[in-house]
Amino acid sequence: MSSVEGKIAIPSSLRYRKIQSGDPVKHLVYVLHGYGQLVEYFSKKFEGIPATDVLFVFPEGRHRFYLRGTSGRVGASWMTKEWREEDIRLNILSLDLLHTEILKSYAPEKITVIGFSQGGATAARWLANGNIHCDHFISWASVYPPDLAVEEHTGLAVKNTFVLGTEDEFFPKADQEILIEDYQSRGIHIARFEGTHDIHPETLISIL
Repeated sequence: MSSVEGKIAIPSSLRYRKIQSGDPVKHLVYVLHGYGQLVEYFSKKFEGIPATDVLFVFPEGRHRFYLRGTSGRVGASWMTKEWREEDIRLNILSLDLLHTEILKSYAPEKITVIGFSQGGATAARWLANGNIHCDHFISWASVYPPDLAVEEHTGLAVKNTFVLGTEDEFFPKADQEILIEDYQSRGIHIARFEGTHDIHPETLISIL
């Protein structure tokens, strides 16, 4: 008796939402959500942003699950440790296809990519290995993935910014300054705000 693992290619889809402010669109902003979030609700954090000529695009992670038990609220994630190489490949492929589709309808002068929490690592891998030119990469409460070489971090976009709340529960205060000093030494811009692990509208507005 033998046990052999196999795989087959299947058709799939990527769900996303858009928020457009003004026409024509001059600034395209992709926003990748964090672990356990859905774009239907995550995108609401950006609805009140007073931006002009901006298109926000929110792709959703392909893995959905019940946040507690086997019923109730549902969240999405970008990957787990299981078969991670395939998830990374499919995330990059899906985001490339989404970007191609968006550019069929819009011709932005500037492209920004925001990766929040778990979405930051997926965004960084997309910029490093996908087919997109990014003017500004904002890693929001997310560390750069260890599988990217150190010198690649500042090569992801023309400008790179790291955002972190002073009370972020996933970044112990003892480690915050060490991390920030390391990122600053690599030429990464730093933005801080008084708050926890969340999108801070005033900080977002000032960066954009």
